[in-house]
Amino acid sequence: MSYIIGEWLTLSLMAIAIGMDAFSVSLGMGMLNLRLRKIAIIGILIGIFHMVMPFLGMLLGNILSKQFGSFAALMGGVLLIVLGIQMFIGSFSDERNTKLVNGFGLFVFAFTVSLDSFSVGLSLGMYGVKTIVALILFGSASAVLTWLGFLLARKATALLGSYSEMLGGSILCAFGLQLIL
Repeated sequence: MSYIIGEWLTLSLMAIAIGMDAFSVSLGMGMLNLRLRKIAIIGILIGIFHMVMPFLGMLLGNILSKQFGSFAALMGGVLLIVLGIQMFIGSFSDERNTKLVNGFGLFVFAFTVSLDSFSVGLSLGMYGVKTIVALILFGSASAVLTWLGFLLARKATALLGSYSEMLGGSILCAFGLQLIL
């Protein structure tokens, strides 16, 4: 019984740790002051990606873990920097730069945020964890933390006004650099 509780606790903490990237990035993207419906959709999509990516990682197992783990972090960092620069530059125009979270940009955003969960899935595949439990915990924690980040950013946007999008782009660039370094 204590083994089951320990496994659930470990997977829950891991889910929160993985979801913290989504939280951090959504703080930056939340400066776009999106509608609540869009925030809900983004959270659900990020939650789905945080279930699919570790599942794919679990399927591949240990074969690619050492080679792809650093590549995933590098690509995720580059994509976040590109999104951040685009958002930062967009802060100087009069129109809201919401194309980052519409259509294909939304999928790029969700994919970028969930790249690190692929590497986690690779390592979990080696240990034979309960796949369904892990994936549900990862997806739900990421979705909830994404929503929390967006909602906190909405509050900050009201305080920062026109500088909020510039700050959001800077935050995305900083997290991109952190992933690369």
